[in-house]
Amino acid sequence: MTLSEVQSAIDGRKICVLIPTYNNEKTLRRVIDGVLEYTQNIIVVNDGSTDSTSEILKTYPQLTILHLPENKGKGNGLKIGFRKAKELGYHHAITIDSDGQHYPNDIPVFVEALLAENENVLLIGNRNMSQDGIPKKSSFGNRFSNFWFWFETGIKLEDTQSGYRLYPLHKIPKKYFTPKFEFEIEIIVRTAWRHVPVKNVPIKVLYDPAERVSHFRPFKDFTRISILNTVLVTITLFYIIPRNFIRNFRKKSFKRFIKEDVLESDGSNRTKAFSIALGVFVGFSPFWGFHTLLVISLSVLFKLNKVLAFIASNVSLPPFIPFIIVASLFLGSPFVAGESDIFNQEWNFELVKNHFVQYIIGSMILAISMSAISWIATFLFLNKVSPENN
Repeated sequence: MTLSEVQSAIDGRKICVLIPTYNNEKTLRRVIDGVLEYTQNIIVVNDGSTDSTSEILKTYPQLTILHLPENKGKGNGLKIGFRKAKELGYHHAITIDSDGQHYPNDIPVFVEALLAENENVLLIGNRNMSQDGIPKKSSFGNRFSNFWFWFETGIKLEDTQSGYRLYPLHKIPKKYFTPKFEFEIEIIVRTAWRHVPVKNVPIKVLYDPAERVSHFRPFKDFTRISILNTVLVTITLFYIIPRNFIRNFRKKSFKRFIKEDVLESDGSNRTKAFSIALGVFVGFSPFWGFHTLLVISLSVLFKLNKVLAFIASNVSLPPFIPFIIVASLFLGSPFVAGESDIFNQEWNFELVKNHFVQYIIGSMILAISMSAISWIATFLFLNKVSPENN
């Protein structure tokens, strides 16, 4: 695209550029000047900066500038910026960090990708995290974030932590629960849950230790991110996956639903074996009362055969429970101190209560062992009765 085409598309699609900033006086002017080559639709959120940021921003009267009295975190600044952008009538916002790591001349990449889509999409810049100069902690954090985003949404991305993004303002959630760096994880997960496509686009990145000022606090922010992911995973397992399962049932014909979402008859022998192994693992696990919910949620998440997994999970039917309890206590006895003899006691839940740690350890050993045996036996059996072509 030519420069004029990019500028025309920005105005036509009602795109603004949102720049949250906090004490980035060394790089802020360069970032703003670079963005101005493409558009004056710029919103700067000064998140309580204590350096010369305010003085720098006074030299740009053509921009929309929001000064916050105190620093409350990047997430809070983005939320305020999004709200202002919608008030001004914008439909999309490109966010770019003010620390100089992003190149404003990558703005056309986002514009072209948006124009290529037939629907609203959330775009995230995909940085080359293997290039020289990228901090190892950033590469690890990105891989960590990518995994949990996939677990929570089923979408595989190469970069989920880049702050260089394009947001569809009328498709993202209206309320949020996190104010700092973890906000950028919350918003992409919850937007994906609303069935908005989330995709990567290639961008350049610059890490200059002489200029760049990072406000990421490794211990505190990583802890906040971990807590957020724990909450998101819980919501995924207990709400999002069952919700999507029910919606698919309502949208499809009964025959198609049974074939695609239940039987998955085109699954490989390996997949079917894993399905049974998952069911056996959940059935022997100590999560009493949640077995059905867990096995259905996990089989949907990992695209396994839900019927086979559910049937296999019923190894914990009431007649088998006493035997599962005794086996679990027996296997857990070597790992606890004190009296652990259970063969001269009545086999009931009172026994479990008195030997709780022993039971938990033993039940997990039993679940893993029986799951592995089930997988091997099922896979060998299926390959014998219905061999697959390699």
